[in-house]
Amino acid sequence: MLQNALPTHVQTRLADYARLLRIDRPIGTLLLLWPTYWALWLAAEGMPSITNILIFTLGVFFMRAAGCAINDFADRDWDRHVERTKDRPLTTGRVHAWEAVALFAGLGLVSFLMVVLFTNPLTLYLSFGGAFLAFIYPFMKRYTHLPQLFLGAAFSWAIPMAWGAESGQLNQLTWLLFTANVLWTVAYDTFYAMVDRDDDLAVGIKSTAILFGDADRAIIGVLQVLVLLILVMVGLQADLGALYYMGITTMAALFAYHQFLARERSREGCFKAFLGNNWAGFAVFLGLALDLAV
Repeated sequence: MLQNALPTHVQTRLADYARLLRIDRPIGTLLLLWPTYWALWLAAEGMPSITNILIFTLGVFFMRAAGCAINDFADRDWDRHVERTKDRPLTTGRVHAWEAVALFAGLGLVSFLMVVLFTNPLTLYLSFGGAFLAFIYPFMKRYTHLPQLFLGAAFSWAIPMAWGAESGQLNQLTWLLFTANVLWTVAYDTFYAMVDRDDDLAVGIKSTAILFGDADRAIIGVLQVLVLLILVMVGLQADLGALYYMGITTMAALFAYHQFLARERSREGCFKAFLGNNWAGFAVFLGLALDLAV
């Protein structure tokens, strides 16, 4: 392989960058990708352009990686106190803080240039909002117990961008999808925050897992039900058929399974519940794409 032909110190540095950008852990990319595809396919009535598919697939990858870089920059002094994050490259000093900021800026610039060169003015204007949300989210856990809400907005901003790129305008369906995805993100990222709750309490990091306390699973359940109801509203307004609703039903079944996994609030169970949301998002996309295709 080409990588093996590189000097050992270069291989080590590239591996550290890959870990910083979570290239080895694609779950965040997938959780961002499926709702973006929901918007592309629905806005295009099942036939999005190849150009937009490529732009937003690459954009999701680049912006998720950029978000990881700025997140680790923001948390570099606190991650060493959290079991799950104490060995991250920035925390251990294998990557410098300025390198994380440079990677965030570079990846953001590449994504911005793709929008400028290959989409329309509406998508360009919306991209500024997306960049702002991606930058501020990591710092919110210092000031509010609702950083998951800001993550939801950041993850969901690709929906109006993709919709605008495909149709040139936004409508009620756009914002219904946006709202559903914000609520879904808060739900699954609360499972994620439950993994670190004890460590976060010790170092003073805020999260919905801490805010919700013993009501965490109940509130996540309410959020999951709201997500399903809004997606049903999307189906009704878009006149979608049985295949779409099969996707929603599959998501509902997976939500119930996630609640089962997290029933004892163990780190392992909550993390598995978080990871399983990838399949929930994929189920909705598959049902939507098949329904629109037939």
